[in-house]
Amino acid sequence: MANVTIYGIPNCDSIKKTIDWCNKHKIAFEFHNYKKEGIKEATLKSWCEQVGWEVLLNKKGTTWKKVADEFADKKMTEKIAIKLMLEHNSMIKRPVIETVKQIIVGFDEKVLLAALKK
Repeated sequence: MANVTIYGIPNCDSIKKTIDWCNKHKIAFEFHNYKKEGIKEATLKSWCEQVGWEVLLNKKGTTWKKVADEFADKKMTEKIAIKLMLEHNSMIKRPVIETVKQIIVGFDEKVLLAALKK
């Protein structure tokens, strides 16, 4: 069993970069496909506690743009963000990399190297 789990969608460029990077650096990992496996509310809550919902919620993607008008006049809260990410898992920034010690949101080679290399 790997000590690293990469969460995302297989056809995402950031996911592909992350997987390629892990393979190149011989980092064993498991891949969690949001589209096939979904995401648990408890997992999202845990991530929000660790990095904040503002980091996790992807407001740059097309899914956000489709629902943004609905939330234009509302104050976004963690509860609303988690509900949105549960309903539209493509609104979760990618990748989310879960290690034994921390989670990392987004692809950054320097951060990955520091967190994953022994």
